[in-house]
Amino acid sequence: MKKITIAIDGFSSTGKSTLAKQLAKELEYVYVDTGAMYRAVAFYAMQNKLIGADFFDKKSLVDSLPKIQLEFKFNADLGFGEMYLNDENVEKQIRTIEVSNFVSKVAEVSEVRSKLVEQQQEMGKNKAIVMDGRDIGTVVFPDAELKIFMTASAETRAQRRFDELQQKGDNVSYEEVLKNVVERDHIDTHREDSPLVIANDAIEIDNSYLTREEQFSAVLELINDVVKTV
Repeated sequence: MKKITIAIDGFSSTGKSTLAKQLAKELEYVYVDTGAMYRAVAFYAMQNKLIGADFFDKKSLVDSLPKIQLEFKFNADLGFGEMYLNDENVEKQIRTIEVSNFVSKVAEVSEVRSKLVEQQQEMGKNKAIVMDGRDIGTVVFPDAELKIFMTASAETRAQRRFDELQQKGDNVSYEEVLKNVVERDHIDTHREDSPLVIANDAIEIDNSYLTREEQFSAVLELINDVVKTV
């Protein structure tokens, strides 16, 4: 079967990573969670006191970019690669609501986006890759054979994210998560550099009322149709 590039974009907490992992496992493709890369940079900024509730030292973060080494290391038990920041596994730390509160602000910085997009494009040069994020079909892989854009209501996404954080033992409220979702939507869609938009040739999927299995089957059918034509 011919190998293709699958770009999955969409709003936060639409299940992009879950779908991408399912597809990569089924197709035996490489999976890349670009959101984890931006989260890792945000976590670095937090660790080094470059960002906080009322400040953001963008210049120092940009100056620090050469010191930030990102790598996905495959975990056979999990079936996907975990995010390493400067050789430290930060997969759990980057999934907190605290990091979520800052990641969109960090992703607005053009120098950060430039550095990570370059890495992402290098990862996908041989195709056979499923990559999810905010600008995969528009910036990273504008020539991807299949582009998916995922959406759902803010309330639905907040509930999913809240349930996920509760299961992990995080002490957060639904209202706090909903506020974060709405704020991230605004930042992601209004930033000057590579705002979140649906590519002209992307297929939009509203999964507000779809199960994971229904969504997976629908997208797998789309992939099979695309592979027949390339």
